[in-house]
Amino acid sequence: MKVVTFGEIMLRLSPPGIERLLQSPTLSATFGGAEANVAVSLAHWGCESVYITRLPAHAIGDAAIRALRAEGVRTDDVQRGGERLGVYFAESGASQRPSTVVYDRAYSAISDIDPTSLDWAQLMRGASWFHVSGITPALGPKPARCVADALAAAHAARVTTSFDLNFRRKLWSPSEAQATLHPLLKNVNLVIANEEDLQSALGFDVAGIDVKTGRVNTAAYRGVIRQVCELGPTLVAITLRESISASDNGWSAILGGSALPEVLESQRYDIRIADRIGAGDAFAAGLIYGTAIGQAPIEALRFAVAAGALKHTIPGDFNRVSVEEVERLAAGDASGRVQR
Repeated sequence: MKVVTFGEIMLRLSPPGIERLLQSPTLSATFGGAEANVAVSLAHWGCESVYITRLPAHAIGDAAIRALRAEGVRTDDVQRGGERLGVYFAESGASQRPSTVVYDRAYSAISDIDPTSLDWAQLMRGASWFHVSGITPALGPKPARCVADALAAAHAARVTTSFDLNFRRKLWSPSEAQATLHPLLKNVNLVIANEEDLQSALGFDVAGIDVKTGRVNTAAYRGVIRQVCELGPTLVAITLRESISASDNGWSAILGGSALPEVLESQRYDIRIADRIGAGDAFAAGLIYGTAIGQAPIEALRFAVAAGALKHTIPGDFNRVSVEEVERLAAGDASGRVQR
């Protein structure tokens, strides 16, 4: 199975453990980004995982490519150009102190990508799936045009498409997001979101939901799933995070849409968090994988939720787990006992 993803990979700088930024003069340097994280998971699970982006032709850009290749991701179609790689500083929260992210990504290489330089019809050749997120069109008019062209080409080639809304308030406003994303969804099969994405990125209120309290009411999402499907998609997956604290969350998801006779509910996990960044991407990858290999929708949803749960336990953006580990958790083995 060939899956194509398109987006920005960034240099991630983080202090040790749960320290504050520059509490000690040490920052670990890794790489990550929404679509890159999805590509890595799918590569670990045996897919032909193709990642498309634009990186500067210098040592940091080279290191980003090496990081992707080390995880099994194909980088043949990565463009080289521009002056800088986007950077983000990630500080892990604990207890009542939330995690925080500081972006330094303005004028990054991908923000000035030439939309005409990508032959999407050729790039989609042989692909089963195309995935992108709402972060990429938020980077500027040129990446937004690339996303629109890619989705149109995928639709024309009968390639299944998924779009993770991934609203980022530090990148654009709700009104900007809604004006851009509504037209894009006509060429999307599967939308992935959380409650804030639905409200901010699409302007669809979920009655009785307050993202700051962490209370979850799955029945409240049935109406908004219908609203999303009216824009074009046939499936809508919504991750449900109960934010008890920065250290402890409840984690589950639902899947609905015009392609299903009812809204499906997943299993729920109580999670002690090591690093929550990338958990939504692990969920997206799990749903892509399960659906593409022909799992029943409820089984694909259970696989995706288990993949996201495991990512919470792994520092860094990438979800370095096997299919067998995800399947074992999805089947009910959540004890955490030593495997030997």
